[in-house]
Amino acid sequence: MPKLSIVIPIKDEEENLPKLYDHLVTQLSEIKVWEAILVDDGSQDRSWSIIKSLVRQDSRIQAIQLRRNFGQAAAMQSGIDFADGDYIATMDGDLQNDAADLPLMMQKIEEGYDVVLGLRANRNDSLMIRKIPSKIANWVIRKVINIPFRDFGCTIRVMRKEIAKNLKLYGEMHRFIPVLAQQQGARMTQIPVRHHPRQLGKTKYGLGRTRRVILDLITVKFLSAYLTRPMHFLGGAGLIVISLGILSLLATLSMKIFQSVDMTGNPLLLLSVLLSLIGVQLVSVGLLGEVMIRTYFESQNKAPYQIRELAQSREAVEIPDESRKVA
Repeated sequence: MPKLSIVIPIKDEEENLPKLYDHLVTQLSEIKVWEAILVDDGSQDRSWSIIKSLVRQDSRIQAIQLRRNFGQAAAMQSGIDFADGDYIATMDGDLQNDAADLPLMMQKIEEGYDVVLGLRANRNDSLMIRKIPSKIANWVIRKVINIPFRDFGCTIRVMRKEIAKNLKLYGEMHRFIPVLAQQQGARMTQIPVRHHPRQLGKTKYGLGRTRRVILDLITVKFLSAYLTRPMHFLGGAGLIVISLGILSLLATLSMKIFQSVDMTGNPLLLLSVLLSLIGVQLVSVGLLGEVMIRTYFESQNKAPYQIRELAQSREAVEIPDESRKVA
């Protein structure tokens, strides 16, 4: 029976923690081996003392206290790093996610998927503050990243250990876990899950996250599409800008020849110079990016690929070092 590790970031949830523990014990009764890793992300209330009492009460409860509030992504990353289950799940600690969905999500993993995402079918949140901004954000992410899932903000999900351990979460990157998993070639699906209204405590989400999510979206798009070929992105943009500069220069020359317009007083001449300089800079940054990417991979012996499985019809034969030498 595979072991399930559940990572739950906690921030000022003293009222919800006892109910969260009872909820986990009740809803996970059919899972034989599980652990819950509660990560205290700089709580200012009694959350940590309550978490420690839960640890003493039940050996399946593990706990991490961060030195300060690092954010949900960092808290989630610390829990994933600490987890040792065959499957690693994440969920919120405010009781809006339902642990009863985890056994079904584990079944989908056993069907051959690497990541199973939750879809809040009947979401119980504020319409203006949570639902509408979330729908807009999900639509933008879906169009930019070209992943067909409808809910990227649902925290409850289950992943195979090898996928979760390779995640690197910064900023608001926990929202983009499907994108990071896709970079690893993970097989993913999304299923409807329960979503309950918050009964106790205050929500930690608001419209202030929108700016950070947009900036992280730009980062994720670049990393997912151009990590190993930055010159294709920056150099391509540079060539477009240089081409516009050439067109501006040609327009300046044609105005001089056919309309006797003074070139030195023509703003198109300055525009052509500006565009050419910007284009050259973009191409130069693209070249620097290519050098940095090669240094990143080669200095750490990183490969620009990941192998899912090997199938060999015979035993591998080790090649002597002498045969590798180039004459």
